[in-house]
Amino acid sequence: MTDNIPLQPVRQKKRMDSKHRGGCCECLRCCGRRDPRPRSVWLGHPEKREQRYPRNVINNQKYNFFTFLPGVLFNQFKYFFNLYFLLLACSQFVVEMRLGALYTYWVPLGFVLAVTVIREAAEEIRCYMRDKEVNSQIYSKLTARGTVKVKSSNIQVGDLIIVEKNQRVPADMIFLRTSEKNGSCFLRTDQLDGETDWKLRLPVTCTQRLPTASDLLQIRSYVYAEEPNIDIHNFVGTFTREDGDPPVNESLSIENTLWASTVIASGTVVGVVLYTGRELRSVMNTSNPRSKIGLFDLEVNCLTKILFGALVVVSLVMVALQHFAGRWYLQIIRFLLLFSNIIPISLRVNLDMGKIVYSWVIRRDSKIPGTVVRSSTIPEQLGRISYLLTDKTGTLTQNEMVFKRLHLGTVAYGLDSMDEVQSHIFSIYTQQAQEPPAAKGLSLATKVRRSMSSRVHEAVKAIALCHNVTPVYESNGVTDQAEAERHYEDSCRVYQASSPDEVALVQWTESVGLTLVGRDQSSVQLRSPGGHILTFTILQIFPFTYESKRMGIIVRDESTGEITFYMKGADVVMAGIVQYNDWLEEECGNMAREGLRVLVVAKKSLTEEQYQDFEARYVQAKLSVHDRSLKVATVIESLEMEMELLCLTGVEDQLQADVRPTLETLRNAGIKVWMLTGDKLETATCTAKNAHLVTRTQDIHIFRLVTNRGEAHLELNAFRRKHDCALVISGDSLEVCLKYYEYEFMELACQCPAVVCCRCAPTQKAQIVRLLQERTGKLTCAVGDGGNDVSMIQEADCGVGVEGKEGKQASLAADFSITQFKHLGRLLMVHGRNSYKRSAALSQFVIHRSLCISTMQAVFSSVFYFASVPLYQGFLIIGYSTIYTMFPVFSLVLDKDVKSEVAMLYPELYKDLLKGRPLSYKTFLIWVLISIYQGSIIMYGALLLFESEFVHIVAISFTSLILTELLMVALTIQTWHWLMIVAELLSLSCYIASLVFLHEFIDVYFIATLSFLWKVTVITLVSCLPLYVLKYLRRRFSPPSYSKLTS
Repeated sequence: MTDNIPLQPVRQKKRMDSKHRGGCCECLRCCGRRDPRPRSVWLGHPEKREQRYPRNVINNQKYNFFTFLPGVLFNQFKYFFNLYFLLLACSQFVVEMRLGALYTYWVPLGFVLAVTVIREAAEEIRCYMRDKEVNSQIYSKLTARGTVKVKSSNIQVGDLIIVEKNQRVPADMIFLRTSEKNGSCFLRTDQLDGETDWKLRLPVTCTQRLPTASDLLQIRSYVYAEEPNIDIHNFVGTFTREDGDPPVNESLSIENTLWASTVIASGTVVGVVLYTGRELRSVMNTSNPRSKIGLFDLEVNCLTKILFGALVVVSLVMVALQHFAGRWYLQIIRFLLLFSNIIPISLRVNLDMGKIVYSWVIRRDSKIPGTVVRSSTIPEQLGRISYLLTDKTGTLTQNEMVFKRLHLGTVAYGLDSMDEVQSHIFSIYTQQAQEPPAAKGLSLATKVRRSMSSRVHEAVKAIALCHNVTPVYESNGVTDQAEAERHYEDSCRVYQASSPDEVALVQWTESVGLTLVGRDQSSVQLRSPGGHILTFTILQIFPFTYESKRMGIIVRDESTGEITFYMKGADVVMAGIVQYNDWLEEECGNMAREGLRVLVVAKKSLTEEQYQDFEARYVQAKLSVHDRSLKVATVIESLEMEMELLCLTGVEDQLQADVRPTLETLRNAGIKVWMLTGDKLETATCTAKNAHLVTRTQDIHIFRLVTNRGEAHLELNAFRRKHDCALVISGDSLEVCLKYYEYEFMELACQCPAVVCCRCAPTQKAQIVRLLQERTGKLTCAVGDGGNDVSMIQEADCGVGVEGKEGKQASLAADFSITQFKHLGRLLMVHGRNSYKRSAALSQFVIHRSLCISTMQAVFSSVFYFASVPLYQGFLIIGYSTIYTMFPVFSLVLDKDVKSEVAMLYPELYKDLLKGRPLSYKTFLIWVLISIYQGSIIMYGALLLFESEFVHIVAISFTSLILTELLMVALTIQTWHWLMIVAELLSLSCYIASLVFLHEFIDVYFIATLSFLWKVTVITLVSCLPLYVLKYLRRRFSPPSYSKLTS
């Protein structure tokens, strides 16, 4: 459970808006930090360290106890909007500037800050609890006094730590010992690199040979290790035992490492700690999250600045019309305060409460169960995504491999014909058992059948032998482990391998009758359909590498003494190794188009002399110091010639439910999808085709591997000539392109309908997101499910985590957490669209509400000789933006233009939002003009129609203003909800009921007269009726796109 906790990000310089984690304590701890250097680590003696190392603490908090309040307040007041209201409230402490009661300014500001502080505090507490859980995880440590328990946070460099099966590795370690008989262990690295393949790790030979684990403390030995770095795929170091005779030196590589955040998949291991805390590989690969501020909030902030400009201009005009008489500078400040309603403080309150409502609606949506909103500040971002960057394994796919096709050239077997393969295998082994070798007088049909059976048998045997899968037996409650291992008990057997493809192949051979039952470093045991055990000695094994794209194995059949070299690999490399044939290329293409991962299987029989000759040359090549890898490869290639082609296998990584329709929906909505994965190029390309990320009509340009500027230049020119072509590129090539031709590459990539980046490091994923934001200025959304996706999720404008087999690390670090990829469609098309449109309507209406009353104040002041006297006093001004209009205006967060089913059916509606039309300078100007028109009509109407007393002006204008606002809300609403009707009636009732208590401001006897009623009615009709007519004409002659779908 605790291995799913997000890790502490590296503290590196990021954007200006990034928050620095940790607080004063962390800073003090890091003071005087030197550049990391190589180190010598003595086994079991942390006190012998040469330098200070960081504590092994995971810290995901943005603040600490001392920096919390200053940090939260700084992040609030660094934006103009909030700073303006703070200055406004502070100005009321100066008597000459005071216009009303202090509470009219401080209560709304205090409410906004309280909501923010409570929300941030809740997030920090959750974060602290998660960190505490992982830092408190208990491990066993070997000491001179025996085994002691130690917390993860107290582990030091040099400690000897015991890690049990299925336990998270707490720090970067060198693998010293294992309890496994075969002298190796498997690691699950999905939280580190996104690959679900189990990785084989080997202990240091010298320490594995020791009788017991406690002997590690009796020897004088140390590990010399390179300085901490970001590379999770490589390691350089040496192990030295000084008290040996002679002293023992062993070179260490990535095969001897146990990186933090990986999980032990087999046995119990002992390791020595090399790196801790911020020097962990996993931490160095996690970028610092930035504080996300929505684009919508920035746009509102921009409009606020425009309104502030208008406020200053109006105040200066008022003082200018007084000819700057007397203490004019004080008059300017008073006018600034008088017209301060132009920038409504209720805007911030309404938008923040709106975000809470949107988050609640998302969580309550029964069609996307399990969805969690972790960042309630950016739901509007979901409505304006232009680029979606997604992980592959576990996000688009289920991470479950299924064997789909066996192709022998003349015949192919699918899932529905596997029983034929089974009968061929069965017939081969029954004939071997029953018939003499040379049976005469067989019919032609029998001979054809037998030749087909032998071909199928050779293919299945090759698949059953050519792999790196190890069968492991576990107790099942009935049979204990030792007995299960002795009798090869099927119910107790599980397969461990570094690739799920390999497991799928071995499981398939088991289903057709040839079962892998045992394997160690030197032999493989298969069980035939008749129950006989077939033993093969492993003479050589050539593991799969990314460069070679193939793996090989040389085995000797113990029953016949035959030596066979089996090989399987990608079609691109195997085509040149196998004997000439006319079907390989065509069938590989056909299977790849079906989205299958294709492997070509071949064999070559060797005589004893041929093998002995090869072995002598191979051993010689392995002993050479210079160009060792080149010489070894040359010797192996001497065998890889004219091999007999046996078969093609097709394995499918099954897609998650409804991935294809979801990707099609996103594409129709104008969203470009990029797939960033740590997986192999062929696998990524297969999945892209299978998921229809790349459509059938589109070409794919596979960007070849480039290592320098010249190669990158040539390949970019070749790519430039392609049109409407999906791009597939590896992480290494991408790094070279971004180093020399960043602008050109991003320009070309952004024009592609789809991009697939394979072999991507976690930091590369974040870099791609950052470049897309900088180059296009568009909003990005990142979707992932593993620890290697955290950097990308935190860097994107909107991060979505999928809770899957790779744990909860991504979903905990994301802004939104979903349980399946298909939920993303509804999250964006329905909730994203509604959130953005509702907030746009809400913000502009709140601005309209404030501009109306400010226009009335301006008219009032200009009529009464530009006096800086407020039109409405005390409670009237507070009540106007709260109980009288707050509920109807806020009910706009329930409005929607189309039903959710229509929004999902026509994703093209989403495309309209990408242009930002719901909130633009044009719509803002329209609302400003409406506000000026209505404010002027109400004020001039009240001045024209009042008869004797000033208090009548207040009564007529204020009542007309309230009714106008309620009618304008009704005009703006597109789909009525019962709560909207309740809000309208409630607000009107509150106003009528409160008139009894407002005798200080309004003549209660006057409002009961017929004269008051007809004057208010006329003014309200003149202010609203023209807008209703205009709305009808617009919908009649120029209807919006969505109205055509709802009619």
